[in-house]
Amino acid sequence: MKKLIKNKKALPLLLNALILFCLASCGEKTEDVPAQELPSATTEALTPTKAPASPDKEAVTDTPPAENMVRSRLTNEWVDKDVSENRPIAVMIPNEANAIPQYSLSHASILYEAPVEGSMTRLMAIYEDWTDIKKIGNVRSTRLYYMPWAFEWDAVICHVHGPFFIDETLADPHTQTIDYLSATGSEAFYRDDSKRSPHNVYTSGELLKKAFDADGYEAAYRNEISYRDHFIFASPRNPNTLDDYGNSRTAAYIDMTNAYPLTRCYFEYNDKDGLYYRYQHLSGGEDGPHIDGENGEQLKFANVIVQTFDITEALPGSEYLYMNDIDSNQNGWYFTKGKGIPVTWEKTDDYGATKFYDLDGNEIVLNTGKTMICVIDNKTDVSFS
Repeated sequence: MKKLIKNKKALPLLLNALILFCLASCGEKTEDVPAQELPSATTEALTPTKAPASPDKEAVTDTPPAENMVRSRLTNEWVDKDVSENRPIAVMIPNEANAIPQYSLSHASILYEAPVEGSMTRLMAIYEDWTDIKKIGNVRSTRLYYMPWAFEWDAVICHVHGPFFIDETLADPHTQTIDYLSATGSEAFYRDDSKRSPHNVYTSGELLKKAFDADGYEAAYRNEISYRDHFIFASPRNPNTLDDYGNSRTAAYIDMTNAYPLTRCYFEYNDKDGLYYRYQHLSGGEDGPHIDGENGEQLKFANVIVQTFDITEALPGSEYLYMNDIDSNQNGWYFTKGKGIPVTWEKTDDYGATKFYDLDGNEIVLNTGKTMICVIDNKTDVSFS
């Protein structure tokens, strides 16, 4: 598999080149929630006292509710077979007070959030069943480190360009994006004059399908690139409660304020449906549920993963950030069913899946449903109780 963003040894060369180029071109909550120290990737202190049960085969052998339905590789939910074979899209969506409300976030199967410049965060929504969505956005620019997360789902990235140092990756023949600033991509987006620029660029499933055709993109997964064995899911009838872990901790409330000081998002667990409901208190905005402007639904997830990175400046003196997606020595947390366990993670190449492991080295088993992945600086932390 060809690597588009090079490995650790090659990345410093790219950064040096960029530096030379630049030089030449002169919910606030009232509860007292303790911060949880992230475990070392090699720590033994929190080793599970009992290995987790292996997922059974029911998730792939149980009877579908209707003909021509299969389990989604993104959520393990039942979807039409045609949907399961349709390539996802990865849409870059801002998350700040002026960008609210966002439209159709509740339709995303997987939602990433990561820091960008100015202490802000940006979302990348992975949509599996997107072709009939009427309004998606608003849409903003991408950053280099989001791109391998989209690549591992073989998703077409939908964005409004980005910093100049993404251009090399954009030019690679394996990379497929729909860029508002490109000749063909401009037809795939529109501006809503009721919103102020730059938070007024939107798209739809219909427009994106036309862009796929115009760019000659494959509508189905690319077999030579697509990574099919991604998440492992528990059977919906035998969910992963994390009770088999001796180091699981109560996590009915997850607070990301320390890591996301302007977003200040947090999650509250609802034991009636087994989902985490997302709230946020954006700087300049109100504290409350994170609502999809398209249908009024609050964002909610079966799985919440916190993934740590060593985040640095992309260039000296620049606000743009750099993080190495290809790594095997970082850690985080996995939350589901009101509990959490420490995890480690690795990603071996741009198109390979990010794998999450418990502290015994077993790949974690997710529950059926949507997943939120919160990327944070390893110099910050997450609080939960």
